Amino acid sequence: MIKVTLPDGSVREHAEPLSGLAFAESIAKSLAKKALAVKIDGKVKDLSTIIDEDAIVEVVTPATPDGLEILRHDCAHVMAEAVQELFPGTQVTIGPVIENGFFYDFARAEPFKAEDLEAIEAKMREIVDRNETITREVWPRDEAIAYFRKIGEAYKAEIIESIPAGEDVSVYRQGNWLDLCRGPHLPSTGKLGKAFKLTKLAGAYWRGDSRNEMLQRIYGTCWATEPELKAYLQMVEEAERRDHRKIGREMDLFHLQEEAQGSVFWHPKGWRIWQALEQYVRRRIDASGYVEVRTPQLLDSKFWEQSGHWGKYRENMFVVPDEIPSTDDEAPILSGKAKLMAIKPMNCPAHIQIFKQGVKSYRDLPLRMAEFGCCHRNEAHGALHGLMRVRQMTQDDAHIFCTEDQIRGETEAFVSLLESVYEDMGFTDLKVRLALRPEQRVGSDDTWDRAETALAEALKAIGREFTLAPGEGAFYGPKLEFHLKDAIGRSWQLGTLQLDFNLPERLDASYIGEDSAKHRPVMLHRAILGSLERFIGILIEHYEGRFPLWLAPVQVVVATITSEADSYAEEAVAALRAAGLRVELDLRNEKINYKVREHSVGKVPVILVAGKREAEEHTVSVRRLGSQDQMVTSLDEAIRTLTAEATPPDLRPAKLRAAAE
Repeated sequence: MIKVTLPDGSVREHAEPLSGLAFAESIAKSLAKKALAVKIDGKVKDLSTIIDEDAIVEVVTPATPDGLEILRHDCAHVMAEAVQELFPGTQVTIGPVIENGFFYDFARAEPFKAEDLEAIEAKMREIVDRNETITREVWPRDEAIAYFRKIGEAYKAEIIESIPAGEDVSVYRQGNWLDLCRGPHLPSTGKLGKAFKLTKLAGAYWRGDSRNEMLQRIYGTCWATEPELKAYLQMVEEAERRDHRKIGREMDLFHLQEEAQGSVFWHPKGWRIWQALEQYVRRRIDASGYVEVRTPQLLDSKFWEQSGHWGKYRENMFVVPDEIPSTDDEAPILSGKAKLMAIKPMNCPAHIQIFKQGVKSYRDLPLRMAEFGCCHRNEAHGALHGLMRVRQMTQDDAHIFCTEDQIRGETEAFVSLLESVYEDMGFTDLKVRLALRPEQRVGSDDTWDRAETALAEALKAIGREFTLAPGEGAFYGPKLEFHLKDAIGRSWQLGTLQLDFNLPERLDASYIGEDSAKHRPVMLHRAILGSLERFIGILIEHYEGRFPLWLAPVQVVVATITSEADSYAEEAVAALRAAGLRVELDLRNEKINYKVREHSVGKVPVILVAGKREAEEHTVSVRRLGSQDQMVTSLDEAIRTLTAEATPPDLRPAKLRAAAE
């Protein structure tokens, strides 16, 4: 008998081997109808796979994450078949699943046009209607190379040539069309449905190498149902409307330019947001027992070699020779013989150097060391994206040096702080993932066991639900990832807590324990906002530039209706500034409706309008961003109301009382 265990723990026995589809039918015909694949002992396989021994089996449907990934994978194949039917001679190269969709890279002499996407989509729907059978075939490597070269698919042949000699390759046949692929796939194209949309064209180098030929990339999205597709496309449209780069220009917050790839030029208004954010975080960490430090930008490569970053991360570092450049026009600028240094991509090795100064005792632990550290990472030009992906970034970084016994308490305190900060920023939908050991890592399995267990137990102790992410930990330790949703439902991974037994060992950090012997501290790498640049970009899009008053770069504009109110408006601005508000004065000889409209485009939260009557009565007319209503109140009352509203969340009386308790 073959014992098949279902995800709920129930067991079904079968006298003979059976296919994944037959197994689904044995449970319910309705389930078999929805089945896309089967997951056997954690591995997703085709429905045709034979279950011939005891196993844990899950039927994969469109409602499951695995099912959605298969749909997207098959959608890429259907798109590739459609392209080759419409444009003979086009070569297909690589077409993976990505977040929310897929892409495929094509080699074609003539460039695709935007209007081609509509024709390709129509052909894709036709292929779905044909309900072509999809089957897996196993070919000898050399036979596959010869076949793909014969039909003019040089890129596929090159991929297969990279497979070791003697190994077989997996090919999927889809009607009369076939492609090199590991699978798994749907049983037929009809299972795909029509909840897909091709979204854009782009260029891409073969195998991501700029020395190779340029290919044409077609992106698409695919969902289990039409309503899900519609909701996603609406979200994308809303995201484009909220694009932080567009809003940043409209609000005059920042700019980027070619001469400083991936580095931000912050304008005065944008820098006010930065300062408000940094000062808020600084107050929060000060109250939580952190000490703030500052470390060098440039460090000798030996630190990065000792930490392990030199071997694992060097391609993302800016490496600098330690020598004075030659000014001789006839000689090389650099000799190539100098020792190497690197601009820091992260702060951890530098923080350990501070920890190592002087003798540390167990009584000094936990030591929470924070830095708003400016770091540089050598990101590819094509990967840069506004504030979201930069080369120069500042992290709200900290490292907690503690004992193993203190891990749970420090994790609990950090998660509590992080949740409170996100709530103050307007984010309440938070998910936690525990990322486990990757294939390439440092440290023993025993060390990883202890680290992963410690983080899991800490989360359980505070009642925080979490999911596991196998293989996605840092190379030196497991980590907690904090994912939050913004106003339009997008998920962002921001905060992290990474548990590290390895770096203190590699960089020889120690403390004197109660037993008077040397011990290695545990190192917790943690950030709440991540990079301030990216977090501000997310805030801009989350609020659509309509920041809460405490974060708004300009909180109030005082605008006059007539020049007779100019003197009073100047007095009002002085009083508002004295109360700590960020205020601008608009005395231009323009109609008030024009002024209001212009400041509304600039996302100013509050406009105080003053005319002759307001000047005489010492009042202001209050207009709120997004509202047509006006309220006339005394200037003193307006100042009291706005000052209270503009107080950062952590300084409001209720928050202070809660913190004291």
